[in-house]
Amino acid sequence: IVIRVVDIAEGRELNHRYRGKDYATNVLTFVYDDTDPLSGDIVLCAPVIVQEALQQHKLLMAHYAHLTVHGILHLQGYDHIEEHDALCMESKEIEILANLGFLDPYTMPDEVTTSS
Repeated sequence: IVIRVVDIAEGRELNHRYRGKDYATNVLTFVYDDTDPLSGDIVLCAPVIVQEALQQHKLLMAHYAHLTVHGILHLQGYDHIEEHDALCMESKEIEILANLGFLDPYTMPDEVTTSS
């Protein structure tokens, strides 16, 4: 797994090129091939993540942890297009983040802190 942190320009360009969306998004996941889903790139767009953390009243480290876990789950084949799949993925994120010492990222913003 390669984790890259990019700026707005590169985040926007990658999102446009690979997803047809003309804006920078918080995290993108690129699987190297279908035979080994644990291999790939996770691209985190720093300015978007900082802005989201501020807007959602989350600790920056907690938000980075959440989005990194989110990207790694995509590499393992998880998705959130269908509601059932989204709930399954969110449940897995909550479990993994708890093991890392972070509270549920889907709780009310005032309640999201890190336990470390």
